[in-house]
Amino acid sequence: MTEILMPAMGESIHEATVLTWLKKPGDRVETDEPLLEVATDKVDTEISSTHTGILREILVKEGDVAVIGKPICLIDAEGATADAPVAAAPAVEEPSAEAVAETLENEVLAIASTVVRESRQAAAAGNGRYYSPLVLTICEKEGIPMEELDTVPGTGAEGRVTKHDILKYVTDRAQAPKPVAAAPAKTATPAAPAPRPVNGAAVEIVEMDRMRKMIAERMVDSKRTAPHVTSFLETDMTVLSRWRDRMKGQFQKEYGENLTYTPLLIEAVVKAIKDFPLINSSVDGDRILIKKAINIGMAVALPNGNLIVPVIHNADEYNLVGLTKKINDLTRRARENKLKADDLADGTYTVSNIGTFGNLMGTPIIVQPQVAIMAFGAIVKKPAVIETPDGDVIGIRQKMFVSHSYDHRIVDGSLGGQFVKRVSDYLEAFDAERKLI
Repeated sequence: MTEILMPAMGESIHEATVLTWLKKPGDRVETDEPLLEVATDKVDTEISSTHTGILREILVKEGDVAVIGKPICLIDAEGATADAPVAAAPAVEEPSAEAVAETLENEVLAIASTVVRESRQAAAAGNGRYYSPLVLTICEKEGIPMEELDTVPGTGAEGRVTKHDILKYVTDRAQAPKPVAAAPAKTATPAAPAPRPVNGAAVEIVEMDRMRKMIAERMVDSKRTAPHVTSFLETDMTVLSRWRDRMKGQFQKEYGENLTYTPLLIEAVVKAIKDFPLINSSVDGDRILIKKAINIGMAVALPNGNLIVPVIHNADEYNLVGLTKKINDLTRRARENKLKADDLADGTYTVSNIGTFGNLMGTPIIVQPQVAIMAFGAIVKKPAVIETPDGDVIGIRQKMFVSHSYDHRIVDGSLGGQFVKRVSDYLEAFDAERKLI
């Protein structure tokens, strides 16, 4: 028998809740064929088989938590035999006291988390309903008591409350108008007071959803972790902008994709990272980890107003056409809630195109554990001094502010300033006669 392990799903993700098994014991599965669907704090995604064979046993049932690196099922893999010798385990170094302490701490936290979930499940048992750990975790974060959870209608098997059911309930709950209390009798307890006025206006209370809470926590953690410094620079985008205006129709016709500014901006960032590789790093205690892969995260605004950062892995390996297709695909799937965990993992540098909202500049917050982030403002026509062989003249140019925030523990003003200047240089030196490929 071959164990199928729960794969790694990105930084800070240690477990996932099994939503649905797509195969049942006795079914044949192929390598890379989806086995089950799981949910994390970031996305819902499919887990594929790493072997071809017959599924013999499911080890983690629907609604239970699968731990990263632990077995989730057993497969009778083709080519494997019961008599096959077992390879000797490689020598393992004796763990340090610090490592043992950290392992014990993680185990204690996992046990505590399990106890909380089991106690809530026990409370639900009297009502005859089963709630997945993911649903219970959402209820804990949103302050929904078991009595209220018991009233939530479920659309899952046997009326089970799914992740989508509880998230919809949370949204409806936040948007529902507050009930108006009837006029109390003279002997009754006084009604709750009206919303407290602020500067003479009533206050509307809107509860944060899970993603907004997570974004808030990460932004505060980033500011607490990294001393932020932001440099600004104004870039002349005239040549690049005119080229895009001239070529976007041809691009759409030949490749069926919209040619936005984003791939052109990311292309310049990738070139500058190759010139200044320290920008493409992270901090691990007293060590600087300089990443060889250039994985560019790009901030995408979702329809509900939240933000997500899918990653273009190995962005330096794409030409302009490939980069455009990849960016458009990630943006579309982000807004349709179809991203996979791998789409959000292992970013090494992040960009944000705030110009799409008409903003001129900003002070972006670093995505940990990266050490820098860049924001591109709106492209605006301005009068500018133009140097010519016959002297300086005033002309209309298309200008854009570039904002570069960096972690001052690693990136000093010299490196931070040189990097944003190099990005600007690449944008201003854009070839007006460039071909699409």
